[in-house]
Order: sequence, then structure tokens, then C-alpha cells
Amino acid sequence: MIKTLKKQRCIALLLDPENYDPEDIVHLAGLDSHSRPDFIFIGGSLTSIHPGEIIGKIKKTTGIPVVLFPGSLLQLTDMADNILLLSLISGRNPELLIGNHVVAAPLLKKMKSGIIPTGYILINCGVKTSVEYMSQTEAIPSTKTDIAVATAMAGEMLGLKLIYLEAGSGATHHVPESMIRAVKQAISVPLIVGGGIRSAREAGLVYSAGADMIIMGNGYEDNKNLLGEVCRVRDSYRVH
Repeated sequence: MIKTLKKQRCIALLLDPENYDPEDIVHLAGLDSHSRPDFIFIGGSLTSIHPGEIIGKIKKTTGIPVVLFPGSLLQLTDMADNILLLSLISGRNPELLIGNHVVAAPLLKKMKSGIIPTGYILINCGVKTSVEYMSQTEAIPSTKTDIAVATAMAGEMLGLKLIYLEAGSGATHHVPESMIRAVKQAISVPLIVGGGIRSAREAGLVYSAGADMIIMGNGYEDNKNLLGEVCRVRDSYRVH
């Protein structure tokens, strides 16, 4: 996934196992190449459904690479092509900075999936999100660009291979373009931006600001046609 992100702009569709609908896979399988996401992320803050079986169905039916975006240790599986090893570097909860990683390391070592160390940065974009509540951390205010930049720089210096700016599920707006631009200029690793993107126009603003990958979640759930619209925006940036 890292090699792909370094070559071209991408889009990932985030599916929560708790809200899984078999029709989503049928819909994705029927899309042409210009309307398909580059990756499918699987995970959620709170889920009673293990993602392994769903990942298997997605890979078999669609052929789209699947990335595990684990909300807890209970969601770990080697069915995915890649696993984001998330460090919640915007917070100060030690379990989400290193504690869970120590517990998971022996299991992850045995898995075939590619492990991608990822700096996960929560940005407050209007509402308190599920991730904030479950992680017992506070998001960085969307007006504090300097803090977001310093946090991203520290994450890269620690050896993390991706930086992920997350507005969170249900955000009233996406991460500000000024923050995305500043973070992108300060780091050399790929930048992922997700949350609050609900139109093709907003996706264009996020790409223009420097995002290497956009994550679609609630926007897709509310409007299935939005995925194709955002994919066309992605393709326009690939041309240029």
C-alpha cells in the first residue's frame, strides 16, 4: 500500500463490520475501474463481529485489497492484505501509544499481512467522536495547526510510515485544508485524511491541500453514488 500511495492519489472505503450489508459487496463488485476504491478499510471503534469472514468475502468477490483498521485487539486477523498498526499519537493514553502493541506483537509477528506503523491523529471537527470516547483521549482542535504539525513530525521521527489525520465518524466538517497543507509540507511519509468528507467538491479540496489518500465512510453509507463521484475527482488528480 505504501508504494501505491507514493505513486498516485488514492481513495479507501471504510466499512464497519457492525454495519456490514452484503449488498455493499455486490455493489462494489459491479463498479467499473473508474468508480472503485483503491483499498477497502475494515474496522470500527466498537464491534461484536469479527472482521475475518467479511474480509474473505470482500477479497473473493471484489478483488480490491483490504486493509485492517483495527479498533481493538479483538479485531486482529491475518485475512487482510495489510494491517495498520495504529499509534494514537494525538492522545496520551499509554495503552494506545505502546501498551496494546506489546500485547499484539507476538501475534502480529506470525501473521502474513503486511504491517504498516501508522501515526493516528484525531482532529476535533465539530463533535466528540466514538474514537475519542473509546480511547479516553482528546482530539487536537481544528484551529491548532501547529500542534498537529508537530505531532505528525514526531510520528515520522519515531519511524511511523503513515500519518492519518482523522476528523472521525459523524464530524460536521473535514480536517481544514490549511492543517492538511501544513502537515503535508512538514512530513515525507504519505498522508491519509478521513472524516467529514460528504461531497466531491470537499474531496477535491482535501486532495488539493495534499492528502495522498482520502477515506470515505459515513458519506458512502448515506449516498452510495458519492463513491463514484469522489473516484472521478481522484482520477483527475492522477492525470495532473
